[in-house]
Amino acid sequence: MGKDSGHVKHKILSLKEQHEIMDIRLKYRLNHILSELMKREGMDMWVILAREYNEDPIFFTLIPSMIETASRLSCFIFYLGTDGQLETLSLCRANEHLTKFYKQVWDGKSETQWECIKRIVEERKPNRIGINISNKIALADGLTKGLHDNIINILGEEYSKGLVSAENLCVGWLERRSLLELDMYPHIYKVACDIIDEAFSNKVIKPGVTTTEDVKWWIMEKIKDLGLEFWFTPTIDLQREGVEDKRIINTVILQGDILHCDVGITYMGLCTDTQRIAYVLKPEETDVPIGLKAALKVCNQFQDIVTENFVSGCTGNEIIDVSLAEAKVQNIKAMLYTHPIGYHGHGAGPIIGLWDNQGRVPGRGDYPIYFDTCYALELNTTSSIPEWGNQEVCIFLEETVAFTKEGVNYMKGRQMEFITIKG
Repeated sequence: MGKDSGHVKHKILSLKEQHEIMDIRLKYRLNHILSELMKREGMDMWVILAREYNEDPIFFTLIPSMIETASRLSCFIFYLGTDGQLETLSLCRANEHLTKFYKQVWDGKSETQWECIKRIVEERKPNRIGINISNKIALADGLTKGLHDNIINILGEEYSKGLVSAENLCVGWLERRSLLELDMYPHIYKVACDIIDEAFSNKVIKPGVTTTEDVKWWIMEKIKDLGLEFWFTPTIDLQREGVEDKRIINTVILQGDILHCDVGITYMGLCTDTQRIAYVLKPEETDVPIGLKAALKVCNQFQDIVTENFVSGCTGNEIIDVSLAEAKVQNIKAMLYTHPIGYHGHGAGPIIGLWDNQGRVPGRGDYPIYFDTCYALELNTTSSIPEWGNQEVCIFLEETVAFTKEGVNYMKGRQMEFITIKG
């Protein structure tokens, strides 16, 4: 049975069901995705080393759902033969869960793990051995200095010359979503959106009494009650007529306020990232002021500009350049700071602008976008509101989207109308 989700409309799967799905996902990815990525990056061997409680972040994406940490020293080796067949080898301590995914090739009675690594390399004679070291991508830099020194020492001069950064392979593995994941993601995203819908309602908010902090804590409690995790602390802020601050926090919510949230959950190993806006109706109001509706429409217009510029092979820097240029032509005052999402909230892949840098981002901004990847389409636009004496209001929106050969897909539609809360 799934967990009772209360107001959240989408059923939370039982823990057993979640684990079964995550293991099916891992099996598919190892069988159908990894060899393609290794071939694309010209890597015939990939070595993953991890120590207990100081694991490489990639390690957690390669283990069955019933395994939580490395066991002392854990090691996986992937070898892509000249015949195109991928070997998935485990040099970890024997484990019934691992054997469903990996061939056990280390016997601690006859050799050490380091001796086994050397033997595997000498038997297969790879040209390029990928290891997780990177100056640019934190998620691709999981090999510790001690383990790095050890593998160089054990392989010796002949084979250690073949050690290369697996940076792009790490990014490819983390960012690529399988068909199963793309099918699953909208259901995960709907849970996050349902939590926000409930938070931005009179069930939680009583204008004049409830504070932004109260709503934040309610969201955190709700996520935990559902057996899920939040990968960052949710934020709740507001904008108010007559106040220039566009991110007012730690205050009582009043009628006529614009509420904004930023919420990210982790469910079945995948992250979401969502920003929504709501309006607290005044007693005499039955609808959102026309000027605010127009401001939201402008932000949707900028979303269209950005998604139309998602073209496979284009870099993050190219996308932000052309998107901001088109927004300027259309007299839209905009900011763009979109990021990849998947196993990690701020995932591996191309950066498309930063909150504090609305220009080109060296390194990560030069990475291209590929099909079957997901992004947090994060941006904002600023508009003058006639009903507020032409005060500028910022519309913050963020949607978790998938990019496939069919284009950009909003997983649950996108916000095109304010959520309304009765005063």
